[in-house]
Amino acid sequence: MQTVTTIGLDIAKSVFQVHGVDAEGNVILRRQLKRRYVLAFFQKLPPCLVGIEACASSHHWSRVLQALGHTVRLMPPAYVKPYVKRQKNDAADAEAICEAVTRANMRFVAIKTPEQQSCLMLHRSRHLFIRQQTSVINAIRAHLAEFGIVAPVGRNGVEQLLGVVTDANDKRLPEVARACVAALGAQLRMLKAQILEFDRAIRAWHRSSEAASPKALPRSSRQPRKLTKLPQPRSNSLLRTFSRLKWFFQGSRLTHSKPQLTKWNTACEPPAPIW
Repeated sequence: MQTVTTIGLDIAKSVFQVHGVDAEGNVILRRQLKRRYVLAFFQKLPPCLVGIEACASSHHWSRVLQALGHTVRLMPPAYVKPYVKRQKNDAADAEAICEAVTRANMRFVAIKTPEQQSCLMLHRSRHLFIRQQTSVINAIRAHLAEFGIVAPVGRNGVEQLLGVVTDANDKRLPEVARACVAALGAQLRMLKAQILEFDRAIRAWHRSSEAASPKALPRSSRQPRKLTKLPQPRSNSLLRTFSRLKWFFQGSRLTHSKPQLTKWNTACEPPAPIW
């Protein structure tokens, strides 16, 4: 049996697809692997180049396979899609990944460390709580508006509405509705406290991180554009998402590393960041 030199690995929750070729590009293996057999399979292989799409759990598997001695390359799914020949199935995806990873002009994604992914989880959890906070505020305003109780837009307006709920002498609100809005108010206070804790954790990391210093940036970019000049949640998220900032001496390289960095809201509006 010829030696496998390049493997395209299509990862999933339960069933993985492997496509391997030799140095001449001849197909050596095509097979499915259940999750519990993936590690044992790659332990038996000699060190080779493994291509994976940069998607959910890809950084975990990249670290695991690197520990076994393999060379792992992550690629944006949008850059792999042109190599899919026909149909949309796991076997075709694995073959496309195997082909794309050998392209000389392919742009790869840096593999994140567990610490970087943990910090990104902090940001995403914070964003989730912010969305839930907005949802709760909208629910409070909508429920009280049904009884003719409204308040100005902003934080002060929400506090005024909650003050009406806690005022037992205000007879505009039935007791059942008062209990429901009071429960929403308690949830809102809990969300605000949790968001504050996240902000403190982000600021603590920002102050202690070496990557947040100007030395982490390319030499030509240290003075005019310091990440420390950005709001800390935004700059911290950038540093966790793009760990090796010295690679990105051009804006185009930053975009190519994360193709989904921006999205168009309408045909006339500029792209809005979604990190």
